[in-house]
Amino acid sequence: MYREHHRGFGFDWITIVLFILLVGFGWLNIMSASHVGDIESYFDMSQPYGKHLVFIGLTIVLIVLILALEAKFYERFASIIYIVAMLSLVGLFIFGKDVNGARSWYGIGSMTIQPSEFAKFATALAIAKYMSDLQTDMNTLKDQLKAVAIIVAPAVLILLQNDAGSTLVYASFFFVFYREGLQQIYLMIAVSIIILTVLSLKFGIIITGIVSALIIFAIYFFRSKKRVSIIQPIVVALICISFSSGVKLFYDHVLKPHQQNRISLWLRLEKDPVKLEQMKKVEAYNLIQSEKAISSGGFYGKGFLQGTRTTGKFVPEQHTDYIFSTVGEEWGFLGSSFVVVLFMALIIRVLYLAESQKSQFSRVYGYGVASILFIHFTINTGMVMGLIPTVGIPLPFFSYGGSGLWGFTILLFIFVKLDSNKINEW
Repeated sequence: MYREHHRGFGFDWITIVLFILLVGFGWLNIMSASHVGDIESYFDMSQPYGKHLVFIGLTIVLIVLILALEAKFYERFASIIYIVAMLSLVGLFIFGKDVNGARSWYGIGSMTIQPSEFAKFATALAIAKYMSDLQTDMNTLKDQLKAVAIIVAPAVLILLQNDAGSTLVYASFFFVFYREGLQQIYLMIAVSIIILTVLSLKFGIIITGIVSALIIFAIYFFRSKKRVSIIQPIVVALICISFSSGVKLFYDHVLKPHQQNRISLWLRLEKDPVKLEQMKKVEAYNLIQSEKAISSGGFYGKGFLQGTRTTGKFVPEQHTDYIFSTVGEEWGFLGSSFVVVLFMALIIRVLYLAESQKSQFSRVYGYGVASILFIHFTINTGMVMGLIPTVGIPLPFFSYGGSGLWGFTILLFIFVKLDSNKINEW
């Protein structure tokens, strides 16, 4: 009797309320960023806010379907869901539609569907399924490589579609691996790679190599308790120098000009004032307008539908990737802080629930959900404020688009369903 009651009403309502607040506040900002003239109808299908309201309505139907299925369904069919998601990504190379230089959408009449948004929850399910298998031992290199392969497959397919932003999201699964016992050395390597990459681009190969070598030798001599061969630190230093050279080659010969310019602006690499001004007019135009919109909002904001830069359409595509700049201008520091608190509360809540799960599958999946949301939130808000290079990535539950809204909704509410079933996992 109690179990049946729990199955019907045991969903975590804190998570659901946070979801509703984010979607609702997101829609208000989409309306502000996309409306033209007076708003005569909220259901104006010629406007993005009208279409997004329909997306929200369909989201409710989607949530009901997700919660109606048995929790075991997601674990039992995780592999099949993953394979279908991979096939949908492969199909883009044949049937895909080019939008803004990226072949990431299927065209269905006047609508477009972006399968990469759904591949995220499919990959999270596949990782949870694999890592919870009794035969999987994440302390062995073989199983670690298999887990990495599950993540690399969709990441590579998405990268080949010229969608570098969505590719970065798959790095979020590193946090999942770390939670499940991945050795600390991998964390050190990941941090070192990021630092070496930035140093290599900012200061060049020689200076980066010298600094790396000095740090390695210092660590070696001060931490070594016994006299051992000096070969090891020398080898590590040479690896760092080689990596630095590889970063430079990748930057110069692999990245496209607009990607180079975005990184150059972020790290302030360009010294030619004429070229720098030209880059600001092209690659940095959105960012500059976004920063101006946010700073003009002040502490309290200009008010809903009162943002001059928002209503003036100074920020291109403001209702999608740059939606946070609308919050900054019209709702000010207080409204921006409110959004940050909502996202952090949701992520922390998911982590808290993940730790309370009785099955490893549910726990791993919960960490996957939290990690994906964290990476999306961090990159999007950081990009809009100029803290990181410009990357095309939406703000979960906030940015305009049916695929993004549905993908994140499925991602979150599968976990809500898994969490509601944990009493039956004793």
